[in-house]
Amino acid sequence: MKPIQIASVEAFSFRVPVQTPIKVAFGTFRDRPFVLVRVTDVDGAQGWGEVWANWPAVGAEHRARLAVDIGERLIGKTFESPQDLFHKLTASLEVLVLQTLEVGPIAQVVAGLDIAIWDLAARRAGQPLHRMLSPREPATVPVYATGINPDAPERFAADRQAEGHRAFKLKTGFGHDIDLRNLRAMREALGPEANLTCDSNQSHTLEAATAFCRAIEPLNLSWFEEPLRVDAPARDWQALAQASTTPLAGGENFHDRQFDEAIAASVLQVLQPDVTKWGGITGNWEVARAAVAAGKRYCPHYFGGGISLMASLQLLAAAGGEGLLEFDCHPNMGREAVVGDLLPVRDGRVPVPQGAGLGAAPDLDLLARYRTWAGKTG
Repeated sequence: MKPIQIASVEAFSFRVPVQTPIKVAFGTFRDRPFVLVRVTDVDGAQGWGEVWANWPAVGAEHRARLAVDIGERLIGKTFESPQDLFHKLTASLEVLVLQTLEVGPIAQVVAGLDIAIWDLAARRAGQPLHRMLSPREPATVPVYATGINPDAPERFAADRQAEGHRAFKLKTGFGHDIDLRNLRAMREALGPEANLTCDSNQSHTLEAATAFCRAIEPLNLSWFEEPLRVDAPARDWQALAQASTTPLAGGENFHDRQFDEAIAASVLQVLQPDVTKWGGITGNWEVARAAVAAGKRYCPHYFGGGISLMASLQLLAAAGGEGLLEFDCHPNMGREAVVGDLLPVRDGRVPVPQGAGLGAAPDLDLLARYRTWAGKTG
C-alpha cells in the first residue's frame, strides 16, 4: 500500500427533519443529525467518513468542529497505512481524553477519520473496501429493518415485509405489557418464518429482563439486545444469559478491550459494534474477525447517515459469518443522498456495491439545505 500524506480535513454537520418522531427507550429523535468528514491527500485523492452523532442532536456541531481540530494534527504527515494512522492518532490523543473526559466524542471523531482514510486508500487502489480487507466476494448481505417504533409496530413491519424485508427489530423498553403486546402482534402479522428481534437500550433491571425473557420465549426471537445497562455487574449479565433461551446481543456501547472480553465470554452471542462510535474500519475489522472466529454473529450497529451504512456493509461483506446488516427504514436524506438506489432490498438482502472504496459518496448539493456547520483545515 502506498503511504498516505494528508493535505486537508473537512467536516460537515447536518440535521435532517423527520416526519414521524422515532422513539427509543432513552428518548425521541425529532431530527436526524449526522457528521461527515472528507480527507484529501497530497495527490488529490479523497475519502469520506462519518462521525457518530445521532444523540443528542446538538452534539453534531460539536463533533464536526472537533473533527477539524483533531484533523489539524494530520496535515502534512505521512502514514504507512490506515491502521498506522489510527493507532498513532489514538495514542496522540490519550492525554486530551484525560484532560477533557470527552472519551466518546474523541473516539467518534477518530472513527470517522479512520473510515475516510480507508475509503481514500481503497479508492486510490481502485478496489471496493471489502476486498481490501478480505478475499471474500459476496454478491449480497442479509439485512434487518430497524428503528421500529412501539406505536402499532406490526403495521410498519408488515409494510416493510411487503417491500422485501424478512428480518425486523422492535424498539422495546417501554413497559413489560406494551413490549410483549407489540412483539406478539408483530409475530402474528409477520408469520412464523420472519426473523424477529428486540432492543431495550439498557432499560431493564435484572429482575425485569429475566421476566421479559421468559415471556418472549414462545415468540422465538433471534436475539434480545441491550436488556441491561452496559456497566451492570458481570454476574447480572451471566445470570440473565443462563435464564434466557433467547440469545443476548450488544456492543454498540463497547470500546477497545471490552470487545475482547465479550468475545471471550459466553454471555453475548451477537456482537454489534458501531463503526462510527468507536474504532472505525481498523478497530471494527479486528472485532468482526475475532467474533466470527469465535462462532458469534457479527451484526454491525447502524443508525446514522449513508456513509456509516456503507462502511458497515463493507465490513459485514468482508467478515462473513451469520450476521445481518442493520438497515434503517425511515426516510432520511442523510442516507439517501449517499446511497441513492444502490441498496434495493430483495428477499431480505441487499447487493454489495463493487465501486471503489465505500462504493458511494455524498451528494453535497442534495444535503446543502440541511447543513448546520462546515469547516476545513489544511
